[in-house]
Amino acid sequence: QVQLVESGGGLVQAGGSLRLSCAASGLASGLTISGNDMAWFRQPPGKEREFVAAIGWSDSHTNYADSVKGRFTISRDNPKNTMYLQISSLKPEDTAVYYCALAPRLRYYNDLRTRSIYASWGQGTQVTVSS
Repeated sequence: QVQLVESGGGLVQAGGSLRLSCAASGLASGLTISGNDMAWFRQPPGKEREFVAAIGWSDSHTNYADSVKGRFTISRDNPKNTMYLQISSLKPEDTAVYYCALAPRLRYYNDLRTRSIYASWGQGTQVTVSS
């Protein structure tokens, strides 16, 4: 069973930066995350979990929520089975628990922003932005 572990969260002042990591383990022997769409979601306090960014397996195409475009960058290192989210120009409204997610291997999806396509989720890492 695939396990995802996020790290890199913390308390940061507005305007600051963080790099979140998502390490995958438990993949079938010989496989990496190279065949999986992956994404970051976040859940602000008292709100629903929302899409942040996604990266496709077939062409590494990226997709961002409008609220983070130009400030967040998603990337992946397949041999290391790790996905990243570089977040900069942080705002207090970016405060949330950030979750990484992994979709089933070698599938094609029309919209990577859809929560239901992701079969594996991490436990989350807290990002708190002070004003």
